[in-house]
Order: sequence, then structure tokens, then C-alpha cells
Amino acid sequence: MEVKVINTSKYPLPEYATELSAGLDLRANVDEEVILKPMQRLLVPTGIFMELQDGYEAQVRPRSGLALKFGITIINAPATIDPDYRGELKVALTNLSGEVFVLKPGERIAQLVIARFERIRWKPVQALSETARGAGGFGHTGVS
Repeated sequence: MEVKVINTSKYPLPEYATELSAGLDLRANVDEEVILKPMQRLLVPTGIFMELQDGYEAQVRPRSGLALKFGITIINAPATIDPDYRGELKVALTNLSGEVFVLKPGERIAQLVIARFERIRWKPVQALSETARGAGGFGHTGVS
């Protein structure tokens, strides 16, 4: 699939880290180091603008290494970028650790996954079909 893209950053276009990676690495397009304090949220620019085809979304997801090693994640993960959005991709990072995190220029901060989606039409009805689970909610199926 080809995706139209404009790169206003000084870094290469987002790339797949390995041949079988599902996500492309997004980089922080900042000019100098940025301090992210514990429990602070920060909207980080990437310098990337793109045009997706109808029926596709981009999902911005945390990087597992940043999450595990430093407690850095995406506050609205996965973030959805709709196909009609034309603005800059920005990542809402948060620091869930008790330590200050220093974000470096060009650092890989998130993954971008492209996914197909379907639009629905609601069909109002008076009842839903029966299942074994029924209306059982959170924790209803037990612990395995």
C-alpha cells in the first residue's frame, strides 16, 4: 500500500525496524532535549503529515522498550488517526515512572500501525440473541 507523506522533520521517514515488524517507528521532531517529569503529559511533534485511503486508520502505539525501561507510554493508546486528518502526527506521551525522563531529538517514541476498518449502520431491535455469557461483565469468565 502506498501512503502519501510529507516529512518536515530532519529525520528519515518512519521505518519498520525489522522485515516482519507491524509498526513503523515515529521519531521526536524536537530541536533539543525535552524533560518529561513523572506523571507529566507532553504532545510531541513528529514532522510527519500523511494521507490515508478511505477505509484505513493509523494507530499510534507505545514502544515496549520505553514503556518497560522508563515508564513512558501514550496516554490515549492506541491513538487513532482518521483518513481525513491532514495535520501533523503528534504523540501524547506520558511518564508513568517516578523518575524524570529526558527525551532526545530524533528518539523513537511510538509505533505507527496502519489498519483497515469498517463503518457500521445501527439496526435497532427489541432483543439480542442469547449466548452462554449473556450480560456477564468484567471478570465474568473467571481467572485461568
